[in-house]
Amino acid sequence: MTDEIRADRSLKRRLKVIRWKIRRRQVAWKWGSKDVSGTPAVLGNAMPKSGSHLIIQVLQGLTRVGPFVNPGFPPVNRAEDNRKLVEAAILKNIEQMQAGDIRYGYIHARQPFIEPLTRPGKAMVFVYRDPRDMLVSHVFYATEMHPGHGMHHYYTEVLSSMEERLNAAIQGVDEEGAELSNVKERYLDYLGWLDISETLCLRFEDLVLDQVASFQRLLSYLEGRGMRLQVSQETAIEALKSSIAPHKSGTFRKGKPGSWQEYFSANNKQIFKEIAGDLLIQMGYEKDLDW
Repeated sequence: MTDEIRADRSLKRRLKVIRWKIRRRQVAWKWGSKDVSGTPAVLGNAMPKSGSHLIIQVLQGLTRVGPFVNPGFPPVNRAEDNRKLVEAAILKNIEQMQAGDIRYGYIHARQPFIEPLTRPGKAMVFVYRDPRDMLVSHVFYATEMHPGHGMHHYYTEVLSSMEERLNAAIQGVDEEGAELSNVKERYLDYLGWLDISETLCLRFEDLVLDQVASFQRLLSYLEGRGMRLQVSQETAIEALKSSIAPHKSGTFRKGKPGSWQEYFSANNKQIFKEIAGDLLIQMGYEKDLDW
């Protein structure tokens, strides 16, 4: 990395910090410093391709209904240039979240992350998605939308069909220049959040198909974490609905629950059942392996 690039990134970071501080002052002036100080810092958390951009748009809608702040920073586990951050840097970003701040990220359910995200003054909303839909989204993203993705070359130059790519995404890949854990291993890194009572867990499918109930749960959860709702629940729900703008997400393709059925072959289904059939049952997406 050249000194010029490093200096440019440093300047962008400083400007974003200044913008964040200005926004915090504006929110304190509008809502009152006391209400701001009692509002939890909120992290929207998800697996990649499982609703992270949807939940951050929903959470940013909170700025219309209470003393919340959109700092405008990248995910807590990524740098300004989208590089993955080391554990210490991720923790620093989490610890620096102040009352009312809204951020998002892709954080595993393990220490040292669990404690700072579940303590008083923090709220964490974890969104999870049907693994089969996640895999379809992942393959399309890596193949067609992001040429810089670590799996792009393997999916486009080594493999030649959707069936092959889905099998690779299900089973995992360990090739030179292409490494990917199998789908069950990837989910196990995150599913621990489902057992932590201080966390609100929402299904991506419910955020799309049953928004009112999902937003009611979100508002109730945040009130339990210290938020004082400044408007009626009905007004708040409408504000959250209107904050969703799929076209503003550079990674959005369809986001349609159940679209895996259009792409999974019989072979894909069989291999998925062998690798992670129990995962669907554990997550409540299937009752048995007869699908």
